[in-house]
This record gives sequence, structure tokens and C-alpha cells, in this order.
Amino acid sequence: MINPHPILPEFDYIRPTTAEQAVHFLQTHSLQARPFLGGTDCLVAIRDRKISPAYLVDLKGLPGLADLSFYEKEGLLVGAAVNLNRLIAHPAVQAYYPLIMEAAREVGSYQLRTRATLAGNICNASPCGDTIAPCLAYQGAVTIQGEQGVREVPLSDFFLGPGKTMLEAGEIVTSIRLPKPPPSAAGTYSSIGRNTLGDLAITAVTVLAYPWQANPSGFRFLIVLSAVAPTVIFAQEAQQLLNEKPVNEERLQQAALLASQSSKPIDDIRASASYRREMVHVLTLRALRQVWQQLQEGNGHGS
Repeated sequence: MINPHPILPEFDYIRPTTAEQAVHFLQTHSLQARPFLGGTDCLVAIRDRKISPAYLVDLKGLPGLADLSFYEKEGLLVGAAVNLNRLIAHPAVQAYYPLIMEAAREVGSYQLRTRATLAGNICNASPCGDTIAPCLAYQGAVTIQGEQGVREVPLSDFFLGPGKTMLEAGEIVTSIRLPKPPPSAAGTYSSIGRNTLGDLAITAVTVLAYPWQANPSGFRFLIVLSAVAPTVIFAQEAQQLLNEKPVNEERLQQAALLASQSSKPIDDIRASASYRREMVHVLTLRALRQVWQQLQEGNGHGS
């Protein structure tokens, strides 16, 4: 199909040198300005006339936003301007956060991932955003800077709806922090799309689990579902079952069914709600079996 809007409309390009400048400009032009990093979502939305900002505020050059560091106590710190290919290649991500590496590889093509950022994927707040679920499973948090200063918000509180977050006018995400998971953690990220290259997930399931003596089962399971609700969600009842009851094959099957029942998918051009719900069941059971085997064999992250 021929693109009816092949040319971008005019806008002013703003490149602040400090976060304070960026925040102030965005605050004083809140109805006309939009921040951007890689631009892989923003520029497409402008081209398609879904948004029409008068100003694009480039955050890539701000101090600290290109930082990517791992600390034994604090975990992984990902600056908002770090692109996905750089994230995937980092040794600490490969050793301790493989679910993020797996999910990031599902985002577009290699060329697109040289522009796309983890922060951008998170702030876009799409319920089918590939990297959101692993970041939730790893209990990540975003650092937000605004006119009133800096605050940190858990990702579990950050998403309010499709395309909606806790960010207020003028605020920007400067980094994402991911605590170091237990060395015996095991996990997997599974998704299904219409094709194998660059397609948005029809359904995706992330499972992370590790020994946790505070739970009656002796384990803590985190099950995160994508593209089946207004936001990426935890399968709370399925998690509770595996956290409180002895884990076995029958329990894994029950948890997969509970995860499917907790999903709230819609019918759209890409898949029906019933198909998505069934795929949650299939992918969750497959993921739980894989993770449970990893736990029993002691093949956890960083081990």
C-alpha cells in the first residue's frame, strides 16, 4: 500500500544540553513539545499524522543518558539513550538478565535496534511492548526527572493504560534500574506473532522463578503477560498458586489455566481474543515446564 503521508510535517528540532533545560522546555511547551530518543515510534506517529508536535526535544545527548553500568549491589543501570543492540551485547545483560536480551531481539530489525531504546519501549507503554514484561519480572524501576526534582517509580506502578504512564507534563525518564536477580533464577520469554521478523507480539509470556524460602512452595514465580490486557500484567492467581503450593506437573497445568483466565484480550485485525487467550495457556505451560526444569537442574542466571 502506498503511504498517503510520505513526508514528515514541519517541526522545530530542540537539542538541550542538560536535563534541566529539557524538562523546562517540555514543561513550558507541554501541549506542543514531545521528547524523543531513538524516534522509532515517535517519527512514525508523526509521519502517519497520529501526533503533530511543533517541537521535538532530543534527549540523546543529555549527560548520563548514554551510561550503561552493572554493579554487584545495585544491579544494572540503563541510561535512557542506550540503544537495544548495545544493551543486548553487554556481558552483564547476557549473564544476569537474559530475558531482556531475548525480548530485545524481538524488537524490529537489527538496524532499527541501533536506534530503539529500552526507555523508549517502556515509555511508549504499548501492552505488546516486548521489553516491558522482562523488566517487570526483574522488578525494575524508572528514574524520572521533572521540575520538582528526581524520583524513582517501580515499573509495576508506572503503566496506567495503553500509551499512558505516570509521567506528568515536562517529566522525562533518565534511566532504568534493574536489581540483580538471585544467582539461581531461571526464566524464559516466549512470544507469538504473525511472522518471525519484526512483528508485534500477538501474545507473549515471561516467566521468572527462583528459590525463595519465605514462600510455602520454596519458590517465587513471576508470570507476566503481554498483549492480552490494557497494560502488561502479572498473572497474580497463577503466581500465588505456584508460590503457595508444592510445584509439580499438575500444578504447572493449573497455573497455565489460571494465567489464561486472568488475561483480558481483545479482538483486532491481528488476532481474535479467543486465540490470544488460548495462546496464553499454551505459552505459559511451555514456559513453566522449561523454567521448572531449569530450577531442578540448577541452570539459573549467572550460575
